[in-house]
Amino acid sequence: MAPQDSITVAAVEQQLKDIVQNLYGLIVQSVEYTINSDNAMKNEIQMLVQNMVRLAQMAPSVNINIPPEVTAYVEGSRNPDIFTREFVETVQRMNQMLKGRTEAYRLLQETLARDLIDGIPDLKDDITRTVEASGGKIPPPKAPAT
Repeated sequence: MAPQDSITVAAVEQQLKDIVQNLYGLIVQSVEYTINSDNAMKNEIQMLVQNMVRLAQMAPSVNINIPPEVTAYVEGSRNPDIFTREFVETVQRMNQMLKGRTEAYRLLQETLARDLIDGIPDLKDDITRTVEASGGKIPPPKAPAT
């Protein structure tokens, strides 16, 4: 992220904090409402509107890419941390599955290479070179059953 982007993101973050603070102030004013607190509420609402206008003016200059899935999750009144946790769990499951596939293919390659060498001994050098080029190893020949 460029320095300009981080400054803009920090400014937007501050504006959001100010808006949250304004909303909190409005909650406090409404809970403690008295006839004399009309001006305080009016000032709090004006500050809220000003902060929202500033945020709206900053928004076009901020380049933050939020995945649409996360936006939909938040719009559905769900916690984005849950989305993150579910995403991480899904990635872990996929990694385990792919690791299992990789190991299965490696075992198939070794078994096939061993069987080809046993069946056609003249191709041993070519098979060995091909298997080693792909990162595999040829297992030693099977001991004859006694």
